[in-house]
This record gives sequence, structure tokens and C-alpha cells, in this order.
Amino acid sequence: MKELDLLKKDWKKNAASFEQVSENEIYKMIHKKSSSVVKWIFIVSIIELGLGLVLGLALSFTKYDEKNMELIKHLGVYGYYIAATVLLYAVILYFIFKFYTMYRKIAVDDNTKKLISTILKTRKVVKQYIAFNLSFFAVFFIVFGGYLFYEGYLEGASKNGVIHPEMPLHIALISLIVLILATAIFTFAFWLIYKLIYGILLKRLQNNFEELKKIDL
Repeated sequence: MKELDLLKKDWKKNAASFEQVSENEIYKMIHKKSSSVVKWIFIVSIIELGLGLVLGLALSFTKYDEKNMELIKHLGVYGYYIAATVLLYAVILYFIFKFYTMYRKIAVDDNTKKLISTILKTRKVVKQYIAFNLSFFAVFFIVFGGYLFYEGYLEGASKNGVIHPEMPLHIALISLIVLILATAIFTFAFWLIYKLIYGILLKRLQNNFEELKKIDL
């Protein structure tokens, strides 16, 4: 009987040990996967910035861009355009730096609670990054697009001999509706692209988060 009791105690001790080893292995696997996901978020954001710079540089050599710059300068909003561009790239660089720090942090997290916290923060920062880019594009498109169209209309009317030209209300309303619809369509298209790329990475982080919560219980 004593031998049986000793055997039961030994079995329970080994079972607890196996459970602990299993949890540690799962944690290591999730930690590695999470670190890889955050690294890819960092890499994708750099690629996105690089593509934007390359596209902007390529367009700068076209007549289309040259005409746009001439129009912007002619209307007196070149300074605002440059300020908006600088702001955009400054904020993007800030988010890239945040992604890098998140990657560095997640690589050294040594327990479940820290890893869970870093995953939650990373998902939050990614969502803020996407929201900023989409919001900036929408506001920039509406404000600059509307202003350029308005000034272009007045200038065209002046060239046609109209003194003190004004845009009729119905034309202004139709233009505004078209501009809002165009902005909504382009913004939605960009959102789909972000959802496809970053959505997959965020989904993986969410799955890792759910697994970590099970371990932490």
C-alpha cells in the first residue's frame, strides 16, 4: 500500500513537471512567432515608406507633376503643401520608430504578462498608424482638392471675362459631393490594402494573445 502511495505521488510530481515543460515550450513558440510578426510589421512599414518616396521621386520627373506644382505655386498654397508633406513623413517616421522599439521590446520579454502587454500595445500602435494615414489622406484630398478646384474655377471665369467671379451654389454643392464620394472611394481602397497587409499580421498577433491568455490563467 505504501508503495502505491509513493507511486501516485511520483506520478503527480511528474505530471506537474510535464505540464510546466509544456507551457514553457508553448510560451517560447508564441514568443518567437510574435517577435517575427512585429518584425514584419516594422519591415512592411519601411517598404511602404520606401515605395512612397520612390513613387514621389518618379512622378517629380513627369510633366503632370510639374503642372501640378506650377498650379499649387500659382495659387499660393505651395508652403502649405510642403508643410503637410513634411508632417506626413515625420509622423510616419515616428510610427516606424515605434514599431522598431516594439520589436526590440518583444524580443527581450521574459514572461507571459510582459509579452501580452507588448502585443496589446503593438496592435494599438498599428491601428493608430492606419487611422492616421487614412485620415490624413482624406483630409488632404478634400481640402487641397476642393481649394484647387475652387480657385481653378474662379481663374477660368476671370479669363472668360467675368468680373468678380463667384462659384454658383449648385456647382459648389455638386463639386463637394463628387469630391467626398471620390475621397470615400479612394480611402476605402487604401483601407482594403491596409486590411489585407496589416490585418493578416494583426490577426496572427491576436491569435498569439489568445493562446497566451490560456497559459496565464
